[in-house]
Amino acid sequence: MAVLMAVLAALLPAAPAEAGARQQGWTGTWATAQHASYDPGTSEVTVRIPVRVSAGGTSVRIRLTNEFTDQPVTIGHASVGRRAGGSSVSGQRDLTFGGKGEVTIPAGGQAASDAVRIPGAARSDLVVSLYFPGRLTHISQHWMGLQTVYWTPDGGGDHAGDSGGDAFTRTDSTFPFLTGVDVRGGPARGSVVALGDSITDGAASTSDADRRWPDYLAARLSACTSPAGVLNAGISGNRITAGTAGNPSATERLERDVLSQPGARTVILFEGVNDLSWGGATGDQVIDGMKEIARRAHARGLRVIGATVVPYRGWGDYWTEAKEADRQQVNAFVRDGGVFDGYADFDKAVRDPDDPTRYAAAFDSGDHLHPNDTGMKAFADAVDLAGLGVARDCPSARVRLTPYRPGLPAGRATEITATVTNTGTRAVTRVTTGLRLPEGWTAEAEGKTGIDSLAPGRSSSVTWHVTPSADAAWGPYDIGVGTSFRQGGRTRHDTDGVSADVTPVPSTVQPPYRTFATAEDAQYAQNDGQFAIWAGGRDLAGWKDEKAAIHVPDAIPASGGLTARLVGQTGSGPSAKAGIAVANDLTAPENGGYAVLTMSKSYGVEFMADSDGDGRLDTWAGGGASYHPAWLRLTRDGTAYTAYASADGTAWQRIGTATVPSAADGGGLDAGMVASAVNLNFPGQTTTAVFDSFSTTD
Repeated sequence: MAVLMAVLAALLPAAPAEAGARQQGWTGTWATAQHASYDPGTSEVTVRIPVRVSAGGTSVRIRLTNEFTDQPVTIGHASVGRRAGGSSVSGQRDLTFGGKGEVTIPAGGQAASDAVRIPGAARSDLVVSLYFPGRLTHISQHWMGLQTVYWTPDGGGDHAGDSGGDAFTRTDSTFPFLTGVDVRGGPARGSVVALGDSITDGAASTSDADRRWPDYLAARLSACTSPAGVLNAGISGNRITAGTAGNPSATERLERDVLSQPGARTVILFEGVNDLSWGGATGDQVIDGMKEIARRAHARGLRVIGATVVPYRGWGDYWTEAKEADRQQVNAFVRDGGVFDGYADFDKAVRDPDDPTRYAAAFDSGDHLHPNDTGMKAFADAVDLAGLGVARDCPSARVRLTPYRPGLPAGRATEITATVTNTGTRAVTRVTTGLRLPEGWTAEAEGKTGIDSLAPGRSSSVTWHVTPSADAAWGPYDIGVGTSFRQGGRTRHDTDGVSADVTPVPSTVQPPYRTFATAEDAQYAQNDGQFAIWAGGRDLAGWKDEKAAIHVPDAIPASGGLTARLVGQTGSGPSAKAGIAVANDLTAPENGGYAVLTMSKSYGVEFMADSDGDGRLDTWAGGGASYHPAWLRLTRDGTAYTAYASADGTAWQRIGTATVPSAADGGGLDAGMVASAVNLNFPGQTTTAVFDSFSTTD
């Protein structure tokens, strides 16, 4: 009877007083807001869910939900362990629920596991595994996980106890059933809940990288002597003033996602942009909803930090001057309304100083609503850690690198600046700053890299001239910066990093490669197996054939092919083309055998061929969305050419087949990489195309 009562207690929602008593000593370290369900059509499967905890501890428990369903679900075996890489686990422990290894959660119900001892540090990765016996009729989920979640195939069986990950052959990116991970026995004595929409959910941030703004905030808090957990309660499309069956409003889900979280001490309310932009709400209605959330949270003893609504002009056609006035009204309330215990000025953190209705380009993901990774970091930086009232003795000084995505020409110096800002209330001393660079790179600082003292609210900058090695492969590299300083009698630290792009510099190409151009301003570069082309040109189709090419003569016999990977293309207009080409003689297309396969922003993949041997590209196939990197392939079987494209080099899409009667009978075709600015309507502009793979086959 006692065991039965323990199981029922784990499954049934508790009254507030009971919940507080049961959760004493637990701190939420990871959470997600479940909001929908679907039928997976599968049986006998195991799922493995990696999570990055925000606060460390010595014991762990998990929380599961079956809220958005009308049928019970059974978990036949559950486990938790440390992530060993990919879907592999080390040191995992089986979980029980009320002392039993199996638990059935009724429709709309919840379950919390018993505690298991797994010591873990803040910002480390755990893996939760759940086995579902029999037919899995539904999955309650948080759909935008931005994290690879691993599944066994249908009928795969129980692999929750496996240390290796070989059984997990399917993946998706939604969080099923798991709604929280809690810890105890660590230094944290409370958590911060981020209540938000798609921006808090992490939309447009890098997947599998934990670069949502609550993740960056967790990293800042983990450096405090007394840290705090951070719980992400963001749901894409969420609103304050209204909800749907699969997306309850912020007021409707406040109890579930914020007030009942173990150890919750503070909530950051970052919503309103959906209400104002497409939701049809007025500024007054959003403010009323914010007041209700603040009142209810205060009644439960939580601090409430308001976040200003970000600019969104350019996001679809939602922005109007009237809606902007509402946004400004809401932001004035957040800053000066006297309802919140503090505010985070996210609007100020990312807006364009020259047009405050828009994101600054450095923070914009490109859709003009969601920030990129740098914008996410800017949000976290805008939060006053002391104002959260949950962490103590946090580092006062922060260091940040700019520009946020620098381009560094190979072998040439570029300026990168590190700025240290003292956000505390007392001076910090002995401030020193240093860069972390890839091997073979050099950096020379302008002036001193340290100062004796930095007053509250003041900043100090150091500019370096950073030079990549001359033979550095083109592409992204991580550049880091660290600062150390004395605060409160001991040395503290802060770090930052940016992704820098090493870019090609015009140079010569090496045999057997040759260059040829009918376009203006043509330049070329080669770095081992990487190639770059700068080209003008009015078109690469029909009557105009203006391009620049890097090619290999007589490379493709009567039966053979050409494959290249186009990494990226920048500059010029939306119709600029870059890709691969073949011809009897690429320097004289009128000699026959001519065809090209390119990518353009406007038209996606384009396969064009010369059907009558006059040197003009007069047939076309293709279309669709543009993407980079793009694998492009042309194969030849006599006079028949077939074009393929792929996003990953393994799954190929056939674009089309063309007959080119003028292809040299038995002779070799020239094969090469080409680019054209297609600047008939953009005179004088050039395009830059970069390739990192080029090969021919017999």
